Amino acid sequence: MPKDKADLSKSARKNTSLRLDGKTLKALKLRAIEEDTSIQRLIERLIDDYLKTTKKKGK
Repeated sequence: MPKDKADLSKSARKNTSLRLDGKTLKALKLRAIEEDTSIQRLIERLIDDYLKTTKKKGK
């Protein structure tokens, strides 16, 4: 896996959608601006961090 997710080709990425509360989305947009990144990258980083720190149940 590439160290930088931005290096992935567009064909390697898959689309998904999610629904967020308006306040949550606004806070997410502001945080992305503060960190000079996109919402896409911010969410992807959060998910990656979550998956690294959690284990599958039953193992």
